Amino acid sequence: MTSQLDSLRQHTTVVADTGDFEAMRAYRPTDATTNPSLILKAVQKDAYKPLLERTVREHRELPTEQVLDRLLVAFGTEILKIVPGRVSTEVDARLSFDTRGTVERARGLIALYEAAGIPRERILVKIASTWEGIQAARVMQEEGVNCNMTLLFSLPQAVACADAGAKLISPFVGRIYDWYKKAEGAKWNDAERAGVNDPGVQSVARIYQYYKAHGIETEIMGASFRNVGQILALAGCDLLTISPDLLTTLAETQGDVPVQLKPAAGGAAPERVDASEIPFRTQLNDDAMATEKLSEGIRAFAADAVKLDKLIEDLR
Repeated sequence: MTSQLDSLRQHTTVVADTGDFEAMRAYRPTDATTNPSLILKAVQKDAYKPLLERTVREHRELPTEQVLDRLLVAFGTEILKIVPGRVSTEVDARLSFDTRGTVERARGLIALYEAAGIPRERILVKIASTWEGIQAARVMQEEGVNCNMTLLFSLPQAVACADAGAKLISPFVGRIYDWYKKAEGAKWNDAERAGVNDPGVQSVARIYQYYKAHGIETEIMGASFRNVGQILALAGCDLLTISPDLLTTLAETQGDVPVQLKPAAGGAAPERVDASEIPFRTQLNDDAMATEKLSEGIRAFAADAVKLDKLIEDLR
């Protein structure tokens, strides 16, 4: 009998959600994703401090934001020596409401990768799924730079990202789950809201069915998992990005993982969602969960970027 991880690989591309090189070597993911929080966690470990120290030493004369981008690219370059596919590198979350600033930083990241001999086809630039971020992705996709749209919590965000031609979206399963669990308080029943009844799983399934019914080519990568049940309930999704702890559980558990997500057979396609600006902002505003989790996520990633800045400045 095969492990759940190997069984899952038959239906879904497995991506490592970590900045830990050793975890990637252990679980052989196709792709890898990083974010400011994961890089911050990594550079505080003895194994990765030399990468931070070397990056600062070699670029001491540059502004902190440029050193930070070089650190992100240094991690990405090392990751691409391990994984056969792509790495996602995130634009500074402090630019989430700045289209021009996001475009400039994304171009800079790609230029750094290409200077290191890494073709842009192996890079996904991660951008927050704000209206401004989505418009930045539109520009980058037109320039041949593939984007991974992060901090995505709703169908209107997913539709707007697809309209912009984004290569990939990362709907956040666990953070949706967190919001509903907190909102329902004592009424929450974990057993009843598990698996396909999990609100985060249901959100990704809704996006999946919409994309497939309307022939949208943007890839869907479920992200931010709290438990293995959420992962198993999304078997069949285009990609799933999974933390090392949950990869370990899947690898150590024997059993077949059946496909849960597949395009609906027959029936009318879901009604098209208007992806223009005013409907986007209105629908996002009407969704308390998506609005709150998007804002919270930006604040958290921005705070970790500030901490990375300080680590860099302390080494100058």
